[in-house]
Amino acid sequence: MSREKFPSGRSRLGRLAGAIGVSLSLLAGSLAAPTAAHAEGQIRIAEQFGIVYLLLNVVRDQQLIEKHGKEAGLDIKVDWTQLSGGAAVNDALLSGSIDIAGAGIGPLLTIWDRTHGKQNVKGVASLGNFPYYLLSNDPKVKTIADFTDKDRIAVPAVGVSIQSRFLQYAAAKQWGDKEYNRLDKYTVALPHPEATSALTSGATELTAHFSNPPFQNQALENPKVHVVLNTYDLLGPNSPTVLYTTEKFRTENPKTYQAFVDALAEAADFAQHDKAAAAETYIRVTGAKISKEELLKIIAGDDYQFSVTPKNTYPLADFLHRVGALKNKPASWQDYFFPDAKLAQGS
Repeated sequence: MSREKFPSGRSRLGRLAGAIGVSLSLLAGSLAAPTAAHAEGQIRIAEQFGIVYLLLNVVRDQQLIEKHGKEAGLDIKVDWTQLSGGAAVNDALLSGSIDIAGAGIGPLLTIWDRTHGKQNVKGVASLGNFPYYLLSNDPKVKTIADFTDKDRIAVPAVGVSIQSRFLQYAAAKQWGDKEYNRLDKYTVALPHPEATSALTSGATELTAHFSNPPFQNQALENPKVHVVLNTYDLLGPNSPTVLYTTEKFRTENPKTYQAFVDALAEAADFAQHDKAAAAETYIRVTGAKISKEELLKIIAGDDYQFSVTPKNTYPLADFLHRVGALKNKPASWQDYFFPDAKLAQGS
């Protein structure tokens, strides 16, 4: 079976999470030093892990930002970096270390709320519609109501990641809005590759993982792992992962910004209409240890839709304001996305 390469061997989850937390903190620290504002012609993009970032892989592989920049008479230098967790991504954006943040709709809503009337961070585009699975290796856990104090649920970032927000949304549906954070105490921060390894090995305290593709699909190859929750059952098809930036970057770099949006739209059209080629691109750019056949089996279905138009994001925004996680109430999805004709009729 071809899969991502994960660390093996028995180790305590706490040590693993701690070591990762230290490394991420050091990385965030290195990113924290503000950099001088740059003129048109440079863009720094942060992505995370999984095929939900496939559009960025296509953009990078085909040098689409550079292509659209040249069409506008501009040479654009593109820098790429990879982080884990919405908190680290948001810190990097606010420190001025990156220009475009890639993370879940949850982290976008958090930073939109906190910068409202200041840096005015808003969404640039969706990366598509994908189901996320909450997985468990405990046969007794059939629904979220079966989690107990002995369980530990891995998420990319506790409280702020889209997986954490989906878990809160599900808890509110199960027990009411006042209990929306009932399961937060069971969550631990762990990047998807390490969480997948821990869940499938059964060698740590980790008993669940709110995952994303392809990690969730690879974990399900283990007969001891099963789906507890599918996010499409919560919200229907939705855009869990998005890209966002500051008002300052968009305003001061209009040609660079538009070249980026145009590149994304071209990448979405390419990926949606040639998923086989998109799968090849993902493997080539990321070096993922997964076969083209395995990956295509995941993304070929109608559940996986590559599009820049955000879908079904507002129910989560409304929920987060209702429970007090957002101070500012958005009237619609257009409040937390910058306007662009390519986003069409979002939601």
